[in-house]
Amino acid sequence: MTATQKRTNRKAKGKPRKQAKRKVKQVSIFDKMLRAMPVTEAQVQKGLTWGLVGVFLLGAYSVAHYSGINERIKSEVASAVGDAGFEVKRVEVSGVNRIDELKVYEITLAQKDRSMLLVDIDEVRDDLLANGWIKDARISRRLPDTLVVDIIEREPVAVWQHKGKLSLIDKTGYPLEEIAKEEIPDLPVVVGKKANLQFTELDALLDVAPALRPMVTGATWIGNRRWDIEFDSGETLALPEGEETASAALLNFARMDGVNRLLGRGVVHFDLRDAERAYLRMPPKPVPVDPDS
Repeated sequence: MTATQKRTNRKAKGKPRKQAKRKVKQVSIFDKMLRAMPVTEAQVQKGLTWGLVGVFLLGAYSVAHYSGINERIKSEVASAVGDAGFEVKRVEVSGVNRIDELKVYEITLAQKDRSMLLVDIDEVRDDLLANGWIKDARISRRLPDTLVVDIIEREPVAVWQHKGKLSLIDKTGYPLEEIAKEEIPDLPVVVGKKANLQFTELDALLDVAPALRPMVTGATWIGNRRWDIEFDSGETLALPEGEETASAALLNFARMDGVNRLLGRGVVHFDLRDAERAYLRMPPKPVPVDPDS
């Protein structure tokens, strides 16, 4: 064996050669999220593509709108948005309890053009606010094809009677809708010209005497200056004009009723317009019938 062969054999009998480490493929957080989602990767990519298309088209329309480009180009951009699938096909309504939900759909879909970009959100809102029951409305676009309408309704708190007509009103006195006499709900009735506009003041006045409030069935606005209060036991209380004097008189009456039980004792009318004294009116005495007549 030659010297060269011996050196070769010694190298072969030395430490074994280290194998190269196997590289482990790292999985990104995004990939993990994709795998955890109940949709395929192809569906996610398709959704992202549509989203990018929508953002591009909306951006193009915004640039056309705010840079003063003529209406023809803006219409073409909006038409392209509609052709791409961004056309109003669905309306989601929330907050509706008393008004007809179908009416909201009709108003919202009354636009001539159904392209998501050509729907005039402000015009839709104005049309909805024309309904007496709707206090406010928020409309938003949700791509690709949905308008979201959130309705805030007015709350009826009283019935306004004027010139033989009955109307439900909210706490600001805003007329909601006319009703028939047999449809009157369990709400106080305010009577008189512009009595609805004074309901806020009446409501604050009744807060002075919370014990009496449940017994109040209505009020009449007299001479555009003061209130007559009606109770469920049949009595009427005439209050003086002026917020402070009326509040003081009502509070005084509540105290007297708490001590002496004025209500339900057969008195027809209490008059507290005079700060110095109170006047009572009893029902007329029945006229005796002559048996010989």
